[in-house]
Amino acid sequence: MPDPVGPSADLSRGQRLSLLGLLTNSVLVGVKLAAGVLGNSYALIADAVESSLDILGSFVVWRGLRVAAKPADHDHPYGHGRAEQIAGIIVALMLASAAILIALGALREMASPHPPPAWYTLPVLLGVIAVKEMLARVVGQASRRMNSAALASDSWHHRSDAITSAAAAIGITVALVGGEPYSVADEAAALFASVIILINAWRLAQQPIAELMDVHPPHIAEQARAVAGTVRDVGTVEKVLGRKIGLRYVLDMHVEVDPDMTVRDSHRVAHEVKDAILAAMPSVQDVLVHIEPLGGVRQGGPS
Repeated sequence: MPDPVGPSADLSRGQRLSLLGLLTNSVLVGVKLAAGVLGNSYALIADAVESSLDILGSFVVWRGLRVAAKPADHDHPYGHGRAEQIAGIIVALMLASAAILIALGALREMASPHPPPAWYTLPVLLGVIAVKEMLARVVGQASRRMNSAALASDSWHHRSDAITSAAAAIGITVALVGGEPYSVADEAAALFASVIILINAWRLAQQPIAELMDVHPPHIAEQARAVAGTVRDVGTVEKVLGRKIGLRYVLDMHVEVDPDMTVRDSHRVAHEVKDAILAAMPSVQDVLVHIEPLGGVRQGGPS
């Protein structure tokens, strides 16, 4: 049987992926923390801290997608889709917090002398990098297919963990090869990784913030304008405004028709425009069509 399609199916797949990330991170936190403490690697301990935030991040995304999947109700007539963007912002803030904590810890460790990390911390990190990069790619593909800000943040949360692990692996390698004089390379790697994570946190926050601020989607508006123009009795499409709520878009459209058209026929045109757009554009949730007289002829003052 083929997988179901549509927004509800996408939200269900997103929830499953966030749960997969939660379970994977739970295992990795234990492995990295044990190896870091026993192997005297601050970079690995910092990596474990970052992964623990990944667990919370995956839970936030899972919860956000569950709320977003709820149908519209009396208090939320447009649905609960905004929960998806809110989850994306929370995860981005968690990424930034992790970066700051890792940087502060690395600076503190660099100020105190300590022996280089144990050799077995390196293969642990290489295994972590492989697992996290694979998870980042799977979640990233789903986020692009669904146009989900929350899953995009979760994907980069996984990738930031892989970046942290890769930096830690480089630092540990330098420390192992160079010995005691180069033991600080472990912390330097963690410090470098924290900068990369902080930059990604800022980048990831931009999409959900823009969507919460109702940034106009020009590509969706132009596509809707073209579809509306094919409907019988539509004179011109005067204006198209749009905003994203959750995974889908809501549009406001001004359509001009013959000034002598009856109210009944104007109402029919409005519904035909709406039906045509919803049929042609699965990414659109709703369309409000405002009918105006062709040529800007208005009665009763400005509208």
